[in-house]
Order: sequence, then C-alpha cells, then structure tokens
Amino acid sequence: MTVHLPEVAERGRTTVAPLALERIAARAATDVAGVGGSARRLAGVALGAEKVDQAVRVHAVVDGDIVNLAVRLSVGYLAPVAATADAVRAHLLDRIGKWTGMTVGRVDIAVTALHTAHENRVPR
Repeated sequence: MTVHLPEVAERGRTTVAPLALERIAARAATDVAGVGGSARRLAGVALGAEKVDQAVRVHAVVDGDIVNLAVRLSVGYLAPVAATADAVRAHLLDRIGKWTGMTVGRVDIAVTALHTAHENRVPR
C-alpha cells in the first residue's frame, strides 16, 4: 500500500494565538539593553509603581499572517529613548518573523517611565 502525502500547499496551516505573540514579543523586547517593564494600567492610570523588573506589556492584533503590536516599556535614564525604541522595534520585527513566520506590520511603542541607575542595581 502506497501512501501519498498531500502537497505542501494542501496541508494544514499553523496559527499563532495573539497571547502567544504577546509573550514572545514581551520576552524579545527585554533582549535590548536598557529596556525594562511597565506597570499594569486601568483607564490609562498606572496600577502601582513603574518598576524596571516588571514585564514589558504587549498587545497583539493578528490579521491573517500580519501582526500589529502595541508595546509599553520603560527605558534606563541614560539610554537614548528614541534609539532604544528603534532598537526594540527592529528586534521585534526580526524575532517575531524568525520565531513565528508571521510578518510584523506595525509596532507602536510607548515609553512609560525612565529608570535611574540605582533602580537598575540588584540589592545584595
């Protein structure tokens, strides 16, 4: 008995859930030097203090093979904000494409806080 596999175009399709994309993007954003997390927000108001060790917040909207990202993060005080945001955007374009095979259409970045050097130190 011979088994014939369907052509690649006829096989199924892999989909990536928006929540998975959000987690992938949040983790990838922290690969960039000087990037920290952002406090949760309710109606635009931060719930708690903005701390560098919090998670980067990401909201993903998927339309077919295109994903649009809204990212909320913090930046170290001496790091250039625009250059850091550009580095995060480029890194997310690269990583999301490599890890999921999806195309990133748009990355909106909101910097919610600047952290001083003493906030970045680990207490001993």
